[in-house]
Amino acid sequence: MIRKNNLTLILSILCSLNCFGWGQKGHDVVAYIAEKHLTEKTMHAVDSILNGQSMVYWSNWLDNASHTPKYKYTKTWHYKNIDANQAFEDAPVHQQGDIVTALTTQIDILKSSTTIKQDAALALRMVIHLIGDLHQPMHMGHLSDLGGNKWPVKFFNRDNNLHSVWDSSILESAHKWSYTEWQNQIDRVTPELEKELVSGCVTDWAKETHELATTVYDKTEQGYNISYDYVAEWAPTIEIQLLKGGLRLAHILNSVYDSNNE
Repeated sequence: MIRKNNLTLILSILCSLNCFGWGQKGHDVVAYIAEKHLTEKTMHAVDSILNGQSMVYWSNWLDNASHTPKYKYTKTWHYKNIDANQAFEDAPVHQQGDIVTALTTQIDILKSSTTIKQDAALALRMVIHLIGDLHQPMHMGHLSDLGGNKWPVKFFNRDNNLHSVWDSSILESAHKWSYTEWQNQIDRVTPELEKELVSGCVTDWAKETHELATTVYDKTEQGYNISYDYVAEWAPTIEIQLLKGGLRLAHILNSVYDSNNE
């Protein structure tokens, strides 16, 4: 019994390591960019479903909720682990679901004409968060190192891991902006580029993030001491990932709530 309990505890801890995507700032940025790109009709629908609360208000909710008994079933929804030398298409789906299956299911709930408001509110809160996670490359990381959590690096001479560095360390080191300032600085694309960035579906975007994760692994050796050069090299990538997340979240919601939106 003791061994069984210990195993359960270990598995719970290992699972929780994967659950956090961008730090709070990153998720706020994604949600705020999305808010800025909602059509008026979508904005009214979202406002009604969330009872007047903003998307930013709910952007980090699922990180905490996944660790409560009520929502523990969502722990594996934050990521999809794909091992090195394994094709995206060949990676097994976790028995409790992964980020791709979860997002697809929750978006379908939002699209359904029979969904009641309570269920729509829950699905919307989940989609707001999970779209952010989908664009954090370590959430498409290797199973063997738990999405970079067991890929040791140093960050300015301090012990860290690749997942944590990509969650928030680079983001916070690159710019000391508030989430509104992040939106103001990076959300400056042309309508033509925006249309290009939002093309595709959840699976396409997941594959794209997986490809980015592969590049990050290739360019970050275990034990590497990350410093100013690494931050400067990868900050633009983080900027575009956050922008994509926000634009794509808005695109999903506009597609659901505004039939006139292209």
